[in-house]
Amino acid sequence: MKHIYQFNNTDLYLGDCTEVLKDFSNNSIDLVFTSPPYADQRKNIYGGISPDKYIEWFLPISGELLRVLKPTGTFILNIKEKVENGERSIYVMELIIEMRKQGWLWTEEFIWHKKNSYPGKWPNRFRDAWERLLQFNKSKKFHMYQKEVMVPTGDWAKYRLKKLSETDKIRDNSKVKSGFGKNVSNWVERNMAYPTNVLHLATECNNKQHSAAFPESLPEWFIKLFTKEGDTVLDPFMGSGTTNIVAEKMNRNSIGIDIMPEYYNMVKGKLNQRKLLLCESNANRAGIIQPSN
Repeated sequence: MKHIYQFNNTDLYLGDCTEVLKDFSNNSIDLVFTSPPYADQRKNIYGGISPDKYIEWFLPISGELLRVLKPTGTFILNIKEKVENGERSIYVMELIIEMRKQGWLWTEEFIWHKKNSYPGKWPNRFRDAWERLLQFNKSKKFHMYQKEVMVPTGDWAKYRLKKLSETDKIRDNSKVKSGFGKNVSNWVERNMAYPTNVLHLATECNNKQHSAAFPESLPEWFIKLFTKEGDTVLDPFMGSGTTNIVAEKMNRNSIGIDIMPEYYNMVKGKLNQRKLLLCESNANRAGIIQPSN
């Protein structure tokens, strides 16, 4: 039985997302951002899905996501292969192939570089310091607000552009006749640039209520890139609710689904706390509550 909790522009559902999603309308979601249980991980919580069963388990879910996502929407899947018997599993690569057969377009791949990954030592590899975020779309024309995630150019431009040569002031064709060229003067007086597809973000260190919580800055970046205020963001494996909390703060409509009652109740508690803080803030602005000395 599904339980629904509503706060402001956020709806929470308790249940199996494969079943819960069946009640959602076609073409109703602008962004899906989620991190499902990885193969053979979180066994104590979700039971664990073996790599050889993972695609069979995930395709019904991705099929529902394909149905509910708008043609202009985007699906971001945070997932990483595990190491088993000394080599990386290939279930994620196999999943990408099967999702393409299902009708998804595999548009891009982003890398989340974990700036504060845990140190460790292994005989045949180095510590994991990154995870992949796979971008899928159902059409080639999707909404993407690139200016919302522009970054400062930094000091390099100031020093690089201090003394431009004559060839830098026009298009400088390749000396090896490759057809490529440059126009460094395009950077003059520019203080913002488009980012790369590598995100340098620290992991979540303070959240001890979930085994795989990611930082708020991760969904925030993708919500900025692929949605605008009033759009709808869905996380079918909401866990600690980071995606939903961030979306609510950013004035997006938000939907979270989780099969675990403890996570559902945890996120309810976080939203209730946010409700109290907002009420106190509004009361202070209205002069109803005077700050204590």
